[in-house]
Amino acid sequence: MSQKLIGHSSDLKRLRDEGYDVEIRSSHLLVKDVPYVNSRTEVKRGILVSTLALAGDRTTTPDTHVVHFVGEHPCRVDGTEIDQIKNASGVTTLAEGLVVDHMLSAKPNCPYPDYYAKMTHYVTILSGFAEVVEPGVTAKTFRPIQAEGGEEVVVFAYVDTASSRAEITSITEKLAAVRKVAIVGLGGTGAYVLDLVAKTPVAEIHLYDGDAFLQHNAFRSPGAASIEELDAQLSKPAYFGSVYAKMHNGIVTHEVYVGEGNVDELKDMDFVFLCLEGSVKELLIERLEAFDTPFIDVGMGVYRSEDSLGGIVRVTASTPAQRDHVRRRISFSGDADRNEYEANIQIADLNALNASLAVIRWKKLLGFYQDLEHEYHCTYTIGGNKLLNEDQKP
Repeated sequence: MSQKLIGHSSDLKRLRDEGYDVEIRSSHLLVKDVPYVNSRTEVKRGILVSTLALAGDRTTTPDTHVVHFVGEHPCRVDGTEIDQIKNASGVTTLAEGLVVDHMLSAKPNCPYPDYYAKMTHYVTILSGFAEVVEPGVTAKTFRPIQAEGGEEVVVFAYVDTASSRAEITSITEKLAAVRKVAIVGLGGTGAYVLDLVAKTPVAEIHLYDGDAFLQHNAFRSPGAASIEELDAQLSKPAYFGSVYAKMHNGIVTHEVYVGEGNVDELKDMDFVFLCLEGSVKELLIERLEAFDTPFIDVGMGVYRSEDSLGGIVRVTASTPAQRDHVRRRISFSGDADRNEYEANIQIADLNALNASLAVIRWKKLLGFYQDLEHEYHCTYTIGGNKLLNEDQKP
């Protein structure tokens, strides 16, 4: 209820987005970690507590100008109490688990229009004296906000404040329409696809790969693996699953390759990213088309040109609305002799670019990004720095 109320109330959301440590507890608003000066002229941190006036699942105009305070009585820089806001002192239990020490009163000339104005007014008074003693101290701590359980699936381990700060939550929610995404292949590009998709509200992300995560993989994958993690030689799904489970609750690992024996598992997916090479890709594409499952296939053709590398990065999308271009664009050859990518050349930037273009295409299909050309095939040429769209949907 706490984060839902904050998300529906512009004043509480503004407090949270600006970095204040905000909590709703027993119908009270708490702003925590507010710096103040005590009687010994030390900078301490306390909690401002206000009753909440609500209309359903959002706030209304504050019904009182007073607040409660948890901590010692706030003082000036010389240790004398701030008498202009002094009201009453004494330990008081407002609700179970909510015990306050003081009541403060800073009555404005006009009633506070919302809780942002009310709480920041008190914060300014208290922290203003604290900043004189300890320059730079602030109540804007940007503490991580843990996600709450409830009837709906909690996708993230903590709240997506990036979308709310940018005021694009309603747009981001379009991505939640895709409940299950599979990433087949967790080489460099597949791992970067995971990194980007893990930051979206997709309920489940299924990881398929039978390889171990080895030292050369670390140089073309997101993040930084420790020597201990490399020494463990976990499978790629196990390693990346443990990394991204820290923020996304729906990571499902499959420590196997996808082939004839288990390809039918992909039938349950809403979308599939194919991030692998070899002839098995033809089988996977045939089955995905039969399942009416949309997918994106990625690939790179990198070659050595004297003392530098050249090549092309490719993203090919396929949906039930358009599939006739796929076999003209995707190679099903397993020949890796002339593909420097298969030789483990450390080109993390191309992996990241390939993944970014794929995820951007996926987000366009879902209406997250503006889509003017409706391209289903996109290539980036390294040498000429050219991005080319083809196979536009009529």
